[in-house]
Amino acid sequence: MHIAILTFEGYNELDSLIALGVLNRVRTADWRVTLATPGPRVTSMNGVVVEQMSTLDEACAADAVIVGSGVATREVVEDPAIMAVLRRLDPSRRLIAAQCSGALVLARLGLLDGIPACTDLSTKPWVVAAGVDVLDQPFYAKGNIATAGGCLASPYLAAWIIARLEGNAAAEGALHYVAPVGEKEEYVARARRTITPYLHAPALA
Repeated sequence: MHIAILTFEGYNELDSLIALGVLNRVRTADWRVTLATPGPRVTSMNGVVVEQMSTLDEACAADAVIVGSGVATREVVEDPAIMAVLRRLDPSRRLIAAQCSGALVLARLGLLDGIPACTDLSTKPWVVAAGVDVLDQPFYAKGNIATAGGCLASPYLAAWIIARLEGNAAAEGALHYVAPVGEKEEYVARARRTITPYLHAPALA
């Protein structure tokens, strides 16, 4: 299983790297999590440089994709080369998730037609302008498409992907590992309540 986190210039470290850490709690032999970037390296909104682990082309063939967030998402959706590649994303064949401003990317790709979304408060006006209803909640999924709003909602996306691909026990185990000491059961229970209503979906093609 390959899970790719699309990570662009000006990316938000919390959005990409927390999801990366939670997803990597799965230890099966064929499980691989990568940061997929448009070039050899990208720099975060706070100056953290990461090197490419997979290309956008490779990400479009992954089993699950998270579209990460950042301060330059409006520039991303206006980049014809990037968007031409991302138009290959097919939710009948893979899980597709978006964190915060990543919802704008899904909206511009037409993947949120008739589907409400979660996003951060700064991005909300842009997503609404793209014709998508924005929910006042941290997580929502329909079928094989999920969105989350707020940096610390990224574990919900990661848990949803793990639950869909590896089962609920694996998802709860990953969350339990990263949850604060003394709050682990409460944290896992809250996450369970948040994602469970959205776990029943068609199998991937």
